[in-house]
Amino acid sequence: MHQHHACGCGKPRASHAAAKPLCQVRQARPLSLSIHAATPVTADTAGCCCDSNSSPGNDADATEESDRRGSRPFSWQVSGMDCPGCARTIETAVRQVKGVTDARVLFSSEKLVVNADQDVQNAVEQAVKKAGFQLATPSATLPASPGWQQNRLLILLALLVLSSSILSQFAPAWGDRLFVLTTLAGLVPVARGAWQRIRSGSPFTIETLMTLASAGALIIGAHAEAAMVLVLFQLGEQLESYAASRARSGVTSLMALRPESAIRLEQGKRLEVPLAALQPGDVIEVAAGSRLPVDGRLMSTLASFDESALTGESLPVTRASGEKILAGATSVDRLVMLEVVSKPGESAIDRILQLIEEAETHRAPVERFIDQFSRIYTPLVMLLSLLVMVVPPLFFAGDWQPWIYKGLTLLLIGCPCALVISTPAAITSGLAAAARQGALIKGGAALERLSSLRRMAFDKTGTLTLGKPQLTQILRFGKTAESEILALSAAAEQGATHPLASAIVSAAQARDLVIPDAQDQQVQAGRGISAQVSGQQIQLLTPGHTPGLTPQQNAQIAQQEAEGETLVVLMRDGEALGALALRDQLRDDAVAALKALKKLGIESLMLTGDNPRAAAAIARQLDIDYRASLLPADKVAAIRELSQQQPLAMVGDGINDAPAMKAATLGIAMGSGTDVALEAADAALTRNQLSNLAPMIALARRTRRIIRQNIGIALGLKAIFLVTTLMGLTGLWLAVLADSGATALVTANALRLLRRRA
Repeated sequence: MHQHHACGCGKPRASHAAAKPLCQVRQARPLSLSIHAATPVTADTAGCCCDSNSSPGNDADATEESDRRGSRPFSWQVSGMDCPGCARTIETAVRQVKGVTDARVLFSSEKLVVNADQDVQNAVEQAVKKAGFQLATPSATLPASPGWQQNRLLILLALLVLSSSILSQFAPAWGDRLFVLTTLAGLVPVARGAWQRIRSGSPFTIETLMTLASAGALIIGAHAEAAMVLVLFQLGEQLESYAASRARSGVTSLMALRPESAIRLEQGKRLEVPLAALQPGDVIEVAAGSRLPVDGRLMSTLASFDESALTGESLPVTRASGEKILAGATSVDRLVMLEVVSKPGESAIDRILQLIEEAETHRAPVERFIDQFSRIYTPLVMLLSLLVMVVPPLFFAGDWQPWIYKGLTLLLIGCPCALVISTPAAITSGLAAAARQGALIKGGAALERLSSLRRMAFDKTGTLTLGKPQLTQILRFGKTAESEILALSAAAEQGATHPLASAIVSAAQARDLVIPDAQDQQVQAGRGISAQVSGQQIQLLTPGHTPGLTPQQNAQIAQQEAEGETLVVLMRDGEALGALALRDQLRDDAVAALKALKKLGIESLMLTGDNPRAAAAIARQLDIDYRASLLPADKVAAIRELSQQQPLAMVGDGINDAPAMKAATLGIAMGSGTDVALEAADAALTRNQLSNLAPMIALARRTRRIIRQNIGIALGLKAIFLVTTLMGLTGLWLAVLADSGATALVTANALRLLRRRA
């Protein structure tokens, strides 16, 4: 039965009083997106930035250490990054700045976040510039972006190579000289970039490899191939840049859902104000066809909203006055007025963006392994290349030029770009796709665990059921009138906001009963609630903790419980006056959702604090197993036991569900659950629809498959070219083409996740 309250719902009083929608999650921190200058993050955002900068698995420790040292977080937007390897180069450069305690580049949103114990804005900007990147600014007088410079260089080199090839047909000597000039023209910016990265502490980059390979080819007389390698390299950079922007498209499309300003109504006047100026309680106006800039409560009578961008619901939804609508929804048919309910930076879109950013600090184990592997991969390939160049000629009387050529070709295989981007591109796409479908997943680690689930445990009230029970019957154990039983029960429950208490009070109000005042209300853990009413001791207790019930009374209670109802017994000064029977309704999609999970090979189990007979009735409707009369500690023990058998998720919405969520392989919270449950969960449903669970798991499994495919593509191509190069079957230009092609291929493969809708 119920742990803290007589109603048996398994929800403590505080859990329901604190319940908020997803957009009001406790400690929801604003997302800072500065676009031209370092932005010191306020106290509200400090937690986010500290989390974002900490290493995986040590977020709390890093934040505590940062606070202890008095670090301040700053943030910038960075441009010019093509892959996570570029992000790592920037991190390495910034961490060398005096005063910087930590630096983290969030590749998905092109954001640099720095913790420092002093003002380091200028020093960080200079370090990023020296590393070959720049901070994005809105100024129109900025020099051309690196992408445009690469376009111009690519066109120039392509024209020079074409001219050299044509000239070689008529004047081979002059054609060869033009190939040399073409190589030098392409080599200078690449060598400059390599030198910038070496100075910033990143010697093993693609620019370094290209510089060594092209210069070496020039020295040994392979002039045409040296020029072609540089053309293909520039082409590959453009492909990587495009692929990276497409990989980030899921995040940028979410950012685009949020208008930059809003129309606020003040004393009958319409004022256009920035989003940062909106506060809870303000009244705003949204025209037909426009998106909501913040979360709001509808003040108009009725209106239809397209919420597909955030919830995945394809059809417009009709909302009534007083209902809450999430930011990013579109008013379909009319101009509406809304009361702002979210603080600046705490809307549903802000929360989603924040979780996607924080996801990069909670990387999947496979992603951490690939990152560590890529750090040693390039130096090892460079060493292998050197050995190929010198060992055969020195020890086996081989010709120097062919072996040097093979060694230079191997250098190009040492670029780890395709391998590095293989996992994060898939995870970023997967997280963005999940957000579109109405599910928030907190990082790659959670996504990987989600893909491995084989069993799912559900809380009952508010998860499998609507959490809106109704009073169905009042049992009289004596001569006390039903109205008096209900009035006394409502008095003890007055002020509580959880579903069963609200149902009792609402039933009393519906009958126009006078509810007496109660004093000394006290929750009795595991039993119920007590209060003093008109000098009498009133108790609402679970049947299992009610003393002195007669066999006939127990039989009446058992009969109602067998029909799936939850009962509470009213005691006055130790005498049982009667019992209240309440019934909660299953969610409309509960049966279909569990069937969909079963098709995916996932078993379902209900864990509840309700009585066994009521639990059995619900379980029969859902065709699942159950465990009843569980205290929070019992749920944790059950979850730990089951998790040892196979990967298991816990789905819940209340405070008492949070410990079980933490103990499970994965915790999943309903979007309208309590703050504690949402913070404890690894994933959350933005809509309170269980039908989102199966698509979320299917998406996680597709993401896992694509990650494996990407790793196979990246490593497989490199292995093939390693063998064919040593056999003399492939040369420089094919090697660089294969590397660039692999990067584009793994990114395009990851982008398939964004196109598939469950």
